[in-house]
Amino acid sequence: MSHTIVNPAELHDSTAFGYSHTAAVPAGSELVFVAGQYGSGPQGEVVSPDFGEQVDRTFRNLAAALGAHGLDLRHVVQLRTYVVGLDVERLGAVGAAVRGAWGSLPPTHTVIGVAGLALPDIQVEIEAVAVRP
Repeated sequence: MSHTIVNPAELHDSTAFGYSHTAAVPAGSELVFVAGQYGSGPQGEVVSPDFGEQVDRTFRNLAAALGAHGLDLRHVVQLRTYVVGLDVERLGAVGAAVRGAWGSLPPTHTVIGVAGLALPDIQVEIEAVAVRP
């Protein structure tokens, strides 16, 4: 692995919520920053009005962006997720997608509720920082 994830025993078990508390990147590693991805198709159109489908497509787009650098989701150390109309149900959908992608050792992750995003139909947008070993 290109980085180390640590969840201190003194803090709550964050992995149940789809994030880890800390990540360390070794010296000499290259950081790759991925701009906010959303549930877009090849022409930039929002693929579905359904929140869950947007989350799924967003993660596929994130994986494609990482793939352009020869990386995959395992290289991600930090996520920042912006959600329009954030509530427990939407938070749960994002957490489930993160657990599905990373299992019991997810990256650090902050979820932020917002009033709107770049296009009116976008309901979720995810930024990432990854590490090339």
